[in-house]
Amino acid sequence: MDIVKKTRYESYAYEACPVEASLEMMGGKGKGMILYHLISGTKRFNELKRHLVFITPRMLTKQLRELETSALIHREVYAEVPPKVEYSLTDAGQSLVPVLLMLKSWGEEHALPVLLQQQTPPS
Repeated sequence: MDIVKKTRYESYAYEACPVEASLEMMGGKGKGMILYHLISGTKRFNELKRHLVFITPRMLTKQLRELETSALIHREVYAEVPPKVEYSLTDAGQSLVPVLLMLKSWGEEHALPVLLQQQTPPS
């Protein structure tokens, strides 16, 4: 499984590029939700899987590895049988907590009404 995500742009040297670079690191299927659920503390794979029912185990593994590569989460493997693996936010991931909470609030107020309206079939 490829865990090195190819960047979208060749250069991030322009004024608005830090915004796009940030979105690239935490954007992707379920990454925002993974980060959000890790705010409350360390979680094991199956705990995260229960929260992200629409993501396949393979996709969840891929996204967790990308978040680990981006240094936003820490993966702790315990030498047990069966193996025990826990995920937690790194310091960089913790610094995203206010941003994630603001995105949640903004999404509740602005994004969900628009998306839910788009899902409603015309009468």
